[in-house]
Amino acid sequence: MRGRNESQVTMLSLVTPDQRVPKDHPLRRVKALTDEALAALSPTFDAMYSNVGRPSIPPERLLKATLLMAFYSVRSERLFCEQLDYNLLFRWFLAELPRERADGEPERAPRRPARRAGHGLRRAGWRARDARRARAGLRGNHARR
Repeated sequence: MRGRNESQVTMLSLVTPDQRVPKDHPLRRVKALTDEALAALSPTFDAMYSNVGRPSIPPERLLKATLLMAFYSVRSERLFCEQLDYNLLFRWFLAELPRERADGEPERAPRRPARRAGHGLRRAGWRARDARRARAGLRGNHARR
């Protein structure tokens, strides 16, 4: 007997995004490493932002979005925001709730490079990466120039 094609009008899900991502997915390891590195950079992020005014998009989320764009070859932030609206894997990686809207992010993009300048964020990131690699025994014996 042929089944019927019934349209789905609403969606109610009692499954978390974490349950939908396979346990052996490569992004699970990347997420753990990224979360660890960004937690170490949290004091730097705190110094970069004011305590007054409208809350911004968390810098951790912006940096993780940049990683996703590189991993999945997303051409633009506008396209990324569109994909973020329906891609549970992206939402899981960014720790976003499914009910959060992804719109409004691209217009803030031009201000980000100026905000990062002068805080030593890149240097702090490389130091955190080097420390992690040393703890894991992944550092080579070659001298750094």
